[in-house]
Amino acid sequence: MQKAGLVVLFLMGCSSKHQEPAPSASQTATIEAPSAPTEAPAAAATEVASAPPAASASAAPAYPGSSAGCPDDMVRVEGEYCPAPSEICDKHAKDWEKSHESDKTVSERCLHYDKPSKCLSKKRDHLSFCMDRFEYPNVVGELPRVLTPWTEAKKLCEAQHSQGGGAKRLCTVDEFNFACEGPDMLPYTYGFDRDTEAKICNVDRPYRLPNHKKQMKTYDKCLLDPWCKGELERLDQREKIGERTTCVSWSGVFDLNGNVNEWVEIPKASYPNRSGLKGGWWGPVRSRCRPTVDFHKEDDYGYEQGFRCCEDVKP
Repeated sequence: MQKAGLVVLFLMGCSSKHQEPAPSASQTATIEAPSAPTEAPAAAATEVASAPPAASASAAPAYPGSSAGCPDDMVRVEGEYCPAPSEICDKHAKDWEKSHESDKTVSERCLHYDKPSKCLSKKRDHLSFCMDRFEYPNVVGELPRVLTPWTEAKKLCEAQHSQGGGAKRLCTVDEFNFACEGPDMLPYTYGFDRDTEAKICNVDRPYRLPNHKKQMKTYDKCLLDPWCKGELERLDQREKIGERTTCVSWSGVFDLNGNVNEWVEIPKASYPNRSGLKGGWWGPVRSRCRPTVDFHKEDDYGYEQGFRCCEDVKP
């Protein structure tokens, strides 16, 4: 196989030329999700559900990472963050090598990156923040919430008041990057070689084509609608929170690659462009730390789109 030899610079909110397509299916569109595997199949929503109380991990087994200055159900992430790393992929998946130029629905999946990654920034930024240990609702044994627009995810995070009295919020692009890749700038949360057999993270499950004849509803309404609930069950390949203990980052945060896509906030952007999706989901997509899908607007939602919350460290 020919060596790719491409230097990819991942900056906040960027999307590459061969990024897996994910056309939004907003309320003005005719379909709910794309017809091929994408980083983020989407639809739109208007309603906002009430937030459950913040989860507690105090009764759970000992988890990796530290919660110093953070609520017990969150992980403190701190260190020196590189805003602009260089990551060189030297081996791609066969379907990408064979057909990515002619078939834009094929998702780019790198099998191996050269190591180490290099920081091209003149200086690193010191980051210190709290991040939910698991995907929302951050409760072991429950399924991650999906079919949730960015606007609703933002309100659900902000409605939670942690044990320390602080207010949660959506994580930023940089916070997600650093919690996932760490100071070593790992392309995947677990290293430089892709987990092709899904032994580490919930990734690369066979794609299931959505029914384009009807639009799915947002999560709470979907569970009450027989057709929508049945369609979600047919498409669904989520794993329960805490079910997989191998997909954990250097910082002690779980499932940052795969399982469900996660909404983040793009700083300095304005409506409707504050929304980004990161981490990938269970389908055959990139599922890496750095890429940010930034073309799904704030009211979009999809059957694989979830989120988690962050919070400032308590002094």
